[in-house]
Amino acid sequence: MNTTYQVIGLMSGTSLDGLDIAYCIFEKLNDKWYFKIKEACCIKYSNKWVHKLSTADQLTAFELLNLHNEYGYFLGKECRKFIDKHQIQVDFIASHGHTVFHQPAKKITFQIGSGECIAAACGCNVINDFRAMDVAMGGQGAPLVPIGDQLLFDEYEFCINLGGFANISYQSNNQRIAYDVCPVNIVLNPLAIELGFSYDDKGMLAAQGFVHTGMLSELENIEYYKRCFPKSLGKEWLIKEFSPVISRYELNVYDKLRTLSEHIVSQVLKATKTHKAAKLLFTGGGTYNDFIISQIRVKSNHTVIIPDSNIIDFKEAMIFAFLGVLRKRGEVNCLKSVTGALSDNIGGKVIIV
Repeated sequence: MNTTYQVIGLMSGTSLDGLDIAYCIFEKLNDKWYFKIKEACCIKYSNKWVHKLSTADQLTAFELLNLHNEYGYFLGKECRKFIDKHQIQVDFIASHGHTVFHQPAKKITFQIGSGECIAAACGCNVINDFRAMDVAMGGQGAPLVPIGDQLLFDEYEFCINLGGFANISYQSNNQRIAYDVCPVNIVLNPLAIELGFSYDDKGMLAAQGFVHTGMLSELENIEYYKRCFPKSLGKEWLIKEFSPVISRYELNVYDKLRTLSEHIVSQVLKATKTHKAAKLLFTGGGTYNDFIISQIRVKSNHTVIIPDSNIIDFKEAMIFAFLGVLRKRGEVNCLKSVTGALSDNIGGKVIIV
């Protein structure tokens, strides 16, 4: 069996920042996996794509299938341009797609971006649709990154990704525990846009506001935070449970940003309270929010680890590439201890051109 793989990982998150493309090399030596992110970029979505992806849940069935294919061709064309630019050889492309529906209690999860259309547009083998098997087996279908945390980042007690939502992963009693912690950029970015910015750069806008204790208390008491893992968050939950709390308070945008930032810090610290002092590895766009990171440092005894920008920005795309490697090898890439599925399983649909 091969021990070295050259793979492109694709990731599109809920915050709609853009399409992450990461060309990675994985090698297994003496039962340990090693990785390198050799080339990576983020293709910023046009206004047209932001609109299409953000409103996809409102389409008719036919329109959604049409977008599924259209987005797949878009992904494939971007991969072909990336491959040609860097003159690289790849074994396959591993694509997360873009989540439109995620309601695991109803056995539903759907990520658009047809693997067949990616393969047709790019001319490469594709592995995609990583969540469906786990959801079919009674799991949350999320988060999927923890198997990568376990096998690639085992020197850290906690791996925390601050993306559209924050999620956490850690080892406990010889099993991996992971779950979505709280919303982050998916709620911060729209508020920053109200002030004329695409996002809150370094948290400087939030730093100008004040915490509203009433709003903070109501956010902290949302039912999701009282539930035990496994658990995961999605856009539907945000619209139904979280956003109405923000709307109930007539605060200026700075105070809303400050209060939400306090809430994010609080939930991250609650999620890491099993250790008095631990190494926390932060990745995702929210890692650049200096205000939130500084508050975590000030309010805990943890050691905050900020890796190089390639890992901050492209860790999720890289790990989806790794999930593809595990799928290719016929090895578990989704853990029941994380998702609550009936058993560990191997997710991903293989398309060969």
